[in-house]
Amino acid sequence: MADSERSDWSAGFPPIASTDAKILILGSLPGQRSLELAQYYAHRQNAFWRIMAELFGVEGDYANRCRQLMAHRIAVWDVLASSVRPGSMDADIQLESARANDFAGFLSDHGQIRRICFNGRKAEALFTRFVISEFSSTHLEFISLPSTSPANAAMSFDEKRDVWAAAFCMLNK
Repeated sequence: MADSERSDWSAGFPPIASTDAKILILGSLPGQRSLELAQYYAHRQNAFWRIMAELFGVEGDYANRCRQLMAHRIAVWDVLASSVRPGSMDADIQLESARANDFAGFLSDHGQIRRICFNGRKAEALFTRFVISEFSSTHLEFISLPSTSPANAAMSFDEKRDVWAAAFCMLNK
């Protein structure tokens, strides 16, 4: 059976991005709730949209929140285009089946991106393993942020929000 025919096969979404984006936020791969609803960070306990609401006033239905992020020059995507992953835990991503998204093409089309923020350590580790060798440019800055996942209970919401806020200070310049 081909990986893509497995019931535990996960395929990501297209990026949320305008051509003038300055910051790219990368997750690992959508979880089960996100896949069910075809929305980034759809699990109701994931802090991503709440953080975006507090930092940028992003609110409304999913389509409106996406438009508002793009208006703030923020792009959202995942490191992986697809992988076998039973369930939603990043630890369950089966690396031998993982395929990364096309970052060379994306960054070519979004030439104003200067900062890539990783939503959690797994996203950063996947990017390092599958993608970083594509980059020789020094114009990109990489920042690791605490995961907004409900599985990351080590930090309070306020602590996560404050770290995330510091990563977005360049948008005001």
